Amino acid sequence: MKTIQINEIEGFQIGSAQDTENATGCTVILCKEGATAGVDVRGGGPATRETDLLNPKNMVQKIHAVTLSGGSAFGLESSSGVMQYLSEHEIGFDMKNIYIPIVCEACLFDCGVGNSKAYPNKQMGYDACMEAEKNNPQQGNVGAGTGASVGKFFGPQYAMKAGLGFSALQIGPLKVGAIVAVNACGDIFYPNSDKPIAGIYDRNTNTRLFSENEILKAAEKMINSCGMNTTIGCIITNADLNKAQMNKIASMAHNGYARCIRPVHTSSDGDTIFAMTSNKVPAEQDLVGIMAVKAMEQAIVNAGTLADSAYGLASYKEITKE
Repeated sequence: MKTIQINEIEGFQIGSAQDTENATGCTVILCKEGATAGVDVRGGGPATRETDLLNPKNMVQKIHAVTLSGGSAFGLESSSGVMQYLSEHEIGFDMKNIYIPIVCEACLFDCGVGNSKAYPNKQMGYDACMEAEKNNPQQGNVGAGTGASVGKFFGPQYAMKAGLGFSALQIGPLKVGAIVAVNACGDIFYPNSDKPIAGIYDRNTNTRLFSENEILKAAEKMINSCGMNTTIGCIITNADLNKAQMNKIASMAHNGYARCIRPVHTSSDGDTIFAMTSNKVPAEQDLVGIMAVKAMEQAIVNAGTLADSAYGLASYKEITKE
């Protein structure tokens, strides 16, 4: 197994657009030929679009894009711009001279970081598609990761900056990648370890605190805490799998969340993973799932380590220099 660039997975194009002044943005993953897709929503407070149609019992078999967005439920508007862009390029289902693309989306809550009234709108979704044509995606404080933060149990003054990350792996002709925007209530760790990347950070004492421990110590405060969360991501692959199998891939990929984020899948998180495939390469489902977990782990690490300090939030880059 080797590491590859995310844009080496043929059939997909990734682009982001952001409003850095107001701390929000969106990221799109396009598959113009149509992708077989699945989804798994584990968080208790999701803001999503077109997830029901990914149930194997429902009619639609191909989607054309996934949007990952800030702005909470307001950010769902960005997919309208993605739909416009794809329809203008005659991508989607041809229905009496109008092309109707299928665009799925999940949003995170970044409204407490910058301007609370700013969110990714239709134009930003359109702009992200234009950027996707270059297929040269960036990581860190871009797209859906622009206003992302972690470690929020004690409020934003103790939070740290996170962002957008991705990673991709290859075995033979099989390629699997992960894109993620990390905006968790909890902390980011290196996979299967107690080595922290980003979480609760006391700037006054230069001290890291661990969210799970602090939540257990202050259980009575939980009802008023952790309200600005959600980690959203997407697996992309060229494996030839059906709709039911892609739902399983999305489910398995949540193991990557669990290995790197603590706590995760809480009632106030909207943790969601989509999975898309171009159906080009015969592959065994569980192998794809294992690769998806590994790719997601590294994508989460990248989202934590490549983010820059911004909006008054310290980053991993900043505190590891101290």
